[in-house]
Amino acid sequence: MIISDGEALTGLYFENEKLPENRYEERELAVFDETRRWLDIYFGGGIPDFVPAIKLSGSDFQLAVWELLRDIPYGKTTTYGELAAIIAQKKGIAKMSAQAVGGAVGKNPVSIIIPCHRVVGKNGALVGYAGGIDKKIELLNIEKELFA
Repeated sequence: MIISDGEALTGLYFENEKLPENRYEERELAVFDETRRWLDIYFGGGIPDFVPAIKLSGSDFQLAVWELLRDIPYGKTTTYGELAAIIAQKKGIAKMSAQAVGGAVGKNPVSIIIPCHRVVGKNGALVGYAGGIDKKIELLNIEKELFA
């Protein structure tokens, strides 16, 4: 499901994934067309050269984590711990909880385009994905084959 505020993408969810509690109406919007085009390119084996307009709502911490997700290259993964270390460094603190980062990653409202599927557990363990681990594996396999 693609969700918008009328101008920007505010959510991209898998079928049967829990949606934010809002009332939705079906409409045709330019941002939906852009999002579908982005997804068609991605699933067609390409790397989109654009990102639909996105408007995220969350805490400052969540927004910081989601911004880091955007920097993870296609076909690559990082760990919750590595993201926590980056956040800690940016905040000028000694340590940040990988679990806190995991909580923020898990609340990413724009899956695939903001690539939370590229975050893995310690030693590459495939843990946590709101769309389901099976979808995380499938997305990582697509990228491994097409973008590595």
